[in-house]
Amino acid sequence: MEVINDIAAFPKLQHAVVTSGTFDGVHVGHQKILTRLVERARQTGSHSVVITYWPHPRLVLFPEDNELKLLSTIDERIKALEAFGIDYLLIIPFTRKFSRMSSRSFITDVLIKAINTKILIIGYDHRFGKNREGSFENLKARSQQYGFEIEEIPRQDIDDVAVSSTKIRKALESGDIPTATSYLGRYYTLTSTIEQGQQLGRTIGFPTANLALPEPHKLIPANGVYAVWVTVGQEKHPGMMNIGTRPTVDGTRLTLEVHLLDFSQDIYGQPVTVAFVEQLREEKKFEGLEALKAQLAKDKEATKRLLDL
Repeated sequence: MEVINDIAAFPKLQHAVVTSGTFDGVHVGHQKILTRLVERARQTGSHSVVITYWPHPRLVLFPEDNELKLLSTIDERIKALEAFGIDYLLIIPFTRKFSRMSSRSFITDVLIKAINTKILIIGYDHRFGKNREGSFENLKARSQQYGFEIEEIPRQDIDDVAVSSTKIRKALESGDIPTATSYLGRYYTLTSTIEQGQQLGRTIGFPTANLALPEPHKLIPANGVYAVWVTVGQEKHPGMMNIGTRPTVDGTRLTLEVHLLDFSQDIYGQPVTVAFVEQLREEKKFEGLEALKAQLAKDKEATKRLLDL
């Protein structure tokens, strides 16, 4: 998949099958659109093209909204989209100026002139252009005029499980990992870099790797202890992760700590990706380090069972 960040740099294609959207999380609803996109491209001998936007439009249009949490960073989105075998990903920088582009200009300047769209595939609720004025009906009315075919993925095909990014966020924020997994079609992941911690875990036999907090708008699941898979380089390792303030040692700030089972390598400064399998328990304050150690031993056994180790 070729990633292009400038409309002016997009190559001249003879025939393009295109879809457009924010694709936050690339959940199962998105996946149906992407699967159809690649299918139509193969049927017609065309190139498949995904248009997406960064930053997320809400971060630009409502900068005061500090509550927005995203399921994927742009790098995570790129990785998820790449798995579908898409030919081109066009990332359009979303600005206030771009938000004022009319739907007609979007059709002529982006879909036609820049990409040479011949087939456009969109979800039933897709809107585009200034004030989200563009709709399926709007596109359908202009499709013959501009020489492209439009295909709408109907609601029943996308919303079999009423999936939405909002429902996934709510599931993660409540620690309901299985629901989030079913909506995403894969484990929810968080990528960060290992940084130096206080190394308190070593004193009780459970050394942990501290993850730097991700960018501010990346959603972090609810505080608690989780069974996880951790990818370091090309290798995947079982682990258990704590998200919280570490109340047993009077912590006050949010930390992300992961204990890798039967692992002793030095990975400071390395990027890791954590895949959440299930929440073991909520975070709680123990009477002391010995009580915490006893609970961590139980958590480790529960993790082994969940990960079939």
